[in-house]
Amino acid sequence: MRFPLLAALLALTASPVLAGDLHLSIAIPRLDVAEYHRPYLAAWIEREDNTVAGQLLVWYQLDKPKARKGEKTAPSEDGRKWLPDLRQWWRRVGRQIETPPDSIAGATRPPATHTLRFARSHAALAELPAGNYRLVVEAAREVGGRELVKIPFQWPAASVSEASAEGTSELGKVELKISP
Repeated sequence: MRFPLLAALLALTASPVLAGDLHLSIAIPRLDVAEYHRPYLAAWIEREDNTVAGQLLVWYQLDKPKARKGEKTAPSEDGRKWLPDLRQWWRRVGRQIETPPDSIAGATRPPATHTLRFARSHAALAELPAGNYRLVVEAAREVGGRELVKIPFQWPAASVSEASAEGTSELGKVELKISP
């Protein structure tokens, strides 16, 4: 008889620690332009005072570019050179790190809707105290534009919570869903 009561008490006391998962959907639109490059993209969580609470992802060119037809060697630069084009992310986080850690880094993505799930154990969410936050998604594209969208949310969510924002050029619809 003590075990069911103990399990119920543990579930009640653990509920703030076991906040839900964060589901993120990011649409990268296909643009009708002469020279298209995949956008660099960063997503992070910021507090109400605009400080960074946690990083979710950074997509950039991970490999060195290959030599073009007729060239003997590939260009010497790698994708990190262009990370400062993600201006808000760079000012708040990027310039403080030499290379984005593997836990958040990834290759650029083609035009499509990309769905990601961040478990409550993800570094950005594991220590996130209860409160009001904003999801920030920034995209920048070579020979293109730059765009930033913000979605306010509350952590942890008492019930399934959904919100979205629509980009106008470099980003399409960005959707956030938090499950308890």
